[in-house]
Parts: sequence; structure tokens; C-alpha cells
Amino acid sequence: MATVEKLPMLAEGYAKLNAELKRLKAERPQIVDAIEEARAHGDLSENAEYHAAKERQGQIEASIADIEDKLSRAQIIDPTELSGDKIVFGATVTLLDEDDKPVRYQIVGQAEADAKTGRISYNSPLGRALIGRKVDDEIEVSVPAGDRYYLVSGIEFI
Repeated sequence: MATVEKLPMLAEGYAKLNAELKRLKAERPQIVDAIEEARAHGDLSENAEYHAAKERQGQIEASIADIEDKLSRAQIIDPTELSGDKIVFGATVTLLDEDDKPVRYQIVGQAEADAKTGRISYNSPLGRALIGRKVDDEIEVSVPAGDRYYLVSGIEFI
């Protein structure tokens, strides 16, 4: 029997996925109406509206299935309940780059990652390099732009 891999995420990410699921489910009846309306136009083989509506329906159903899968495997982690001296999922990390310029990242799930807001996935190259590290550890990360070097200067659980 296959084991189900848990998907760590913050409560905020879980709520965002739930909201997206509700939005997609609310869109279902509109797509069905669009398909019915397009069907009424006659010949389906040359009916672009029909094909577009069917394609959108397929996209919505695939998205709903994907989100339901993620929600069913979700393992909600509250960073404020964590502690320790190692970087783990949910930790907010302050790094010094090669120019001693501080950068802050929070280690989050894939669905929540947004580098522009300082949230990186635990599965990203930098996220994988950070997990398990401590303050004053040096980290080398290979990214498309080349190798980057960081020094862990702080770990917070906020």
C-alpha cells in the first residue's frame, strides 16, 4: 500500500487554497451554462465558443482535483509553536549575502512560495540548502545565475 506524502504548509496557505477551491467550484455552473449556450449554436465541429468552454471546463476540473489533493495531504505547521537552533519548515531566516547585505526568507510550502515577498519553498535550491543549518553556517547554492554564498545570521520562529 502506498504511503501518502504529507504536504507541509502554513495555515495562511491552507486558507488561500481553500478560497481558490471555493472560487473554482462556484465557476463550474457558469461553464456548464456557457457549454449549453454554445451547443445551441449548432454545428459543434466548427464552434469555437463550445471548444473554448469545454477546454476551460477541463482546466477547472483539473485545478479542483489538484487543490483537493493538496488539501487532503496538508500538514498545517504553525511557526510560532516551533523552536530550536536549526532551520526548519516555517522558520524565518536572516542571511548575509556575499556583500554582507542582509536578506530575509521564510521557509514555506510550494503553494505559498513567493520570492518577491520573502517566502521560499522548502523544495527550492536555497530552501533545501537552508534546512537543518544553524546560525553562522555558510551556505553555497547553485542557481541559474551561478553559485551564491550566504551566511546564516539569524533564525526566528514568527
